[in-house]
Amino acid sequence: MKGFSIIIVTWNALNHLKNYLPTVTETIYPNFEIIIADNNSTDGSKEWVKANYPDIKIASFDANYGYCGGNNRAVPFAEKEILLFLNNDVRVDNNWLHGLNKAFNDDNTAAVQPKMLSDKQPEYFEYAGAGGGFIDKFGYPFCRGRIFEDVEKDEGQYKNDRDLFWASGAALAVRKDLFVESGGFDEDFEFHMEEIDLCWRLQNQGHRIGYASDSIVYHLGGGSLPMGSPRKVYYNFRNSLFMLWKNYSSVSLRKRLTLRILLDIVAAWKALADGKPKEWWAVARAHFQFLRNIGKLSQKRKELQQKRVAQEDPETMLDLSIIWQHFAKGITKFSDLNK
Repeated sequence: MKGFSIIIVTWNALNHLKNYLPTVTETIYPNFEIIIADNNSTDGSKEWVKANYPDIKIASFDANYGYCGGNNRAVPFAEKEILLFLNNDVRVDNNWLHGLNKAFNDDNTAAVQPKMLSDKQPEYFEYAGAGGGFIDKFGYPFCRGRIFEDVEKDEGQYKNDRDLFWASGAALAVRKDLFVESGGFDEDFEFHMEEIDLCWRLQNQGHRIGYASDSIVYHLGGGSLPMGSPRKVYYNFRNSLFMLWKNYSSVSLRKRLTLRILLDIVAAWKALADGKPKEWWAVARAHFQFLRNIGKLSQKRKELQQKRVAQEDPETMLDLSIIWQHFAKGITKFSDLNK
């Protein structure tokens, strides 16, 4: 059985650790370790972990490096072959690692996501990952079980283990050697979509992203940035553009980026029409920051494209517009998409 290094980044989240860490420690599996990556907490988190779980490793940092930086800095502490990045507000079934282990039997699988249900409403999928992530041809993300704000009830409709475009960073298992070779999480993203960027890079290098339906976790969600927050809107739009510029094939970059920007402009003006000026400004600021960083992004793109094995965009990028499917045609379920 493969070994898993479970890395949990935390910053002043003692309540989450008390509520969720015990379920992780009760995992039934012969080969795993837990690493708490502490981003300079001041709420007694480290002391509580040391007192209650002395066998857990603690990687202590001198500042709050966020999700990307905290996880990247914790990787050198990991001794197992599979890294498992787990949010501190995730509850797990005690047999969850067995399904993930099985998914890695395919040597070409670089990363895997478990089924992600809501900790508040366990009969429903959870927004951040649901039954696995996809993007449309313009780079807008969605999931099996969640399209924009419409979240489906879990009725076994996505129990097949199929290839994904992206695996949620709330519970992301990835081969350590490939994670390190790929450069890890891009810390310029700060929050949101860093896992999509990582999974895209891994696919461009010829690897698969998998799904383990018999591995189940329950995610609380909304801890870092609440739903509808203008700051969340900003990061989602900005980081999506960062990701597209870095990873699109040359053909897609020429054909699709302009239309994607036009779609963003429509979204911004819709927010203004709906009486949400802060969201309008968040989208505008995202595009300004994208243009401001274009030089740095272009250098990253050059380096990544030189490493590229797959010349076309991944087949898991669905050849449709999720904007059209959802807002024009009213489709709210992944299973109803014309794909």
